[in-house]
Amino acid sequence: MIIIDGKEFSKKILEEISNEQKEIVERKNLRPAGLAVIIVGENPASQVYVRNKTRACEKVGFYSETIKLEENISENDLIKKIEELNENDKIDGILVQLPLPKRIDELKVINSIKPEKDVDGFSNVNVGKMVIGDESGFLSCTPYGIMQLLEGYDIDVNGKDVVVVGRSNIVGKPMAMMLIQKGATVQVCNSRTKDLSKKLKKADIIVVAVGVPRMIKATDVKEGVVVIDVGINRVDGKLCGDVDYEDVAQKASYITPVPGGVGPMTIASLIKNTFISYQRKIY
Repeated sequence: MIIIDGKEFSKKILEEISNEQKEIVERKNLRPAGLAVIIVGENPASQVYVRNKTRACEKVGFYSETIKLEENISENDLIKKIEELNENDKIDGILVQLPLPKRIDELKVINSIKPEKDVDGFSNVNVGKMVIGDESGFLSCTPYGIMQLLEGYDIDVNGKDVVVVGRSNIVGKPMAMMLIQKGATVQVCNSRTKDLSKKLKKADIIVVAVGVPRMIKATDVKEGVVVIDVGINRVDGKLCGDVDYEDVAQKASYITPVPGGVGPMTIASLIKNTFISYQRKIY
């Protein structure tokens, strides 16, 4: 069994970007890449994610802005702030930390970001480009990070049977589409799928993102399966995934840990998307 170390893999990606960014700034005398992160309200989990993204920007030498807005901000005022950032030449990527307050239309807000600055890859334009395989768009960061891990560990998905457990717009749906683009046969399930265990046992690769602690057991998978666990849950003060790691690791050929698996790759992919946006503007 091989542990897929997203923490170490992401460090390599960030180091490569940092070196290239330094060369551009110092030798070519150009501005650094810029990322703006908008956070609405005081959600503790969102604040942690935003801090991690800001730190990643610092590591690679990016310019970053964290824009903290009150919980009661209107949808129109939020969109106005995004429109200002759309026209700000120092900013190459704009990210709105989700979730937003329920009274705000998340899709409307996301689609107010210029597609070329939508480095989260959530806008209608970028999702559409992903579906048809147009590489000029930006890929959703978590599934993009997973695809980089699979490639980096020489795990070929072409012709493989893959089960994606989870149907969210952030992970499940784009994950399925990216795998299909690479030739995988994909079945999308969720926590309420009938006979889920029976479907999982046929899978060569399983990607789980449902938010149910340790839902997948060794009895649900076959020998040699590749397991990608996107879940982040807190149980008795400790983080765990949607997969019972100790149990499933006995049968898996490759498996991601929680923490230290997919999470760091999500941030690395965000930084990578921002750098791509930056390069498209300066060259």
